[in-house]
Amino acid sequence: MHHYNKIGNVIMPKRQKTLPGVTRRQLLSYSAASLAIGASVAAKATVLKGTPGWQPFAHNPIETFEHQGWLFFNEKEVATLEAIVDRLIPADELSVGGRDAGCVVFIDRQLKGFYGTFSRLYMEGPFQQGTPEQGDQSPLVPQQRYRIGLADLEDYTQQEFNKPFHQITAEQQDLVLHGLEKGDVKLANIDAKLFMTQVLNNTMEGFFADPMYGGNRDMVSWKMIGFPGARYDYRDLVEKHNQDLHLSPVSIEGGEQWKTKG
Repeated sequence: MHHYNKIGNVIMPKRQKTLPGVTRRQLLSYSAASLAIGASVAAKATVLKGTPGWQPFAHNPIETFEHQGWLFFNEKEVATLEAIVDRLIPADELSVGGRDAGCVVFIDRQLKGFYGTFSRLYMEGPFQQGTPEQGDQSPLVPQQRYRIGLADLEDYTQQEFNKPFHQITAEQQDLVLHGLEKGDVKLANIDAKLFMTQVLNNTMEGFFADPMYGGNRDMVSWKMIGFPGARYDYRDLVEKHNQDLHLSPVSIEGGEQWKTKG
């Protein structure tokens, strides 16, 4: 049964006590206290000391390849692609170039694995030209893009300069790469902008990815930007602000101290 108070010409519902002898303010106070107690109990965590008792990727191992040579590219393709990545990431006072950083090794191993065939993506038709917001709509998988694109690029530079790409000057290489990026350079069997975007994205991934994937050799890019890597515990550092912590980067695979059993 509801009770009402009349205020002027407006009938207002009469406030009911939530519990006999307990005000709404008291009830809210009790609830907040209960939540605080519950949160403090739930927030308790086990403190790990020494060597972690787990191994990275123990339940979801990454793709590994026993062969240490080139897994997908042939020597001619390697020469072309190494020249490309060295123009995309040229060596300077901050770091080595894309080739010495292992970008081509990274791309080679990615193409050999499931990424190279887009085996984890839906790749059935129809294939139609989409809008930029719809992303990549090409039926070509990365393996095909590199094989076709590198061959077409060699044909183009032979026609224009009578030399393969890796033998023309750095200025000429930059001119060709800018042409591919803008679409001014036309390739015979693949869209030039699609090919250039593929190579550029994979080169950046190879430069900044975890070294366990073949690129970022000696963690050169992480050292350059001061990225500490895949560290699992920052509790000793959270109160240190605006200072160089001199942390050496750590791979997802862990540092040497992680591999010590004991």
